[in-house]
Amino acid sequence: MIGKPVLIVDDEKNIRLTLSIAIENMGLEIDTAMNGEEALAKLSQKDFGLMLLDLKMPGMDGMEVLKRVAEIRPDIRIIIITAHGTIESAVDAMKLGAVDFIQKPFSPEQIRQLVSKVIDREKIDDQKVTDYDSYIELAKRCVQDRHLIAAMEHINKAISINSSRPEAFNFLGALLEIKGNRSEAQKYYRAAISLDPAYEPAHKNLERSTSFEKKGSIILDASKEKNKEGEK
Repeated sequence: MIGKPVLIVDDEKNIRLTLSIAIENMGLEIDTAMNGEEALAKLSQKDFGLMLLDLKMPGMDGMEVLKRVAEIRPDIRIIIITAHGTIESAVDAMKLGAVDFIQKPFSPEQIRQLVSKVIDREKIDDQKVTDYDSYIELAKRCVQDRHLIAAMEHINKAISINSSRPEAFNFLGALLEIKGNRSEAQKYYRAAISLDPAYEPAHKNLERSTSFEKKGSIILDASKEKNKEGEK
């Protein structure tokens, strides 16, 4: 995806403009689409490397676009945009390779940081990785490529390097949930919480996975919670 154009898909004109302005100085070619149908049409015309995709759109929603993209262009990296505190179809989204989420409202710096992280993930040499954070990023790349077993191997390596951080346990719980092992997933969510009682993503995942309606989102990164605290 490095060097390829970015497609921004959102039915709100101001969001498309905000995102375009935020990342235009990163040296990336940018195109936009106002709905899912237009996005799919543009995908057939240009070789995009990254898509910023709003889940909640009239007509063809983001989940349907994600399913189509997984079939026709599984190589495209996708950042999911949501205006809601939870993402009802997060497990399904991850099955289709979406591991990066950003919640509205967001700052230009937040979106630039996330786009940079997604781009840098592609440059990681898996033969030279020795640190916790890089194994987490490798796991995300494997999920994007639909290689869940390899993703779990990388997460376990991260845990072996540092078993005192909650992120890897939370991520492993998410992967287990994708594979249909909800009860085992909950054990890892609880393990993450025991390591850091203030780690909000694991609390949200555990609450969602144990709720009757099974609503919510798999949160892999606590950065937006930290950013919100910093803005207060």
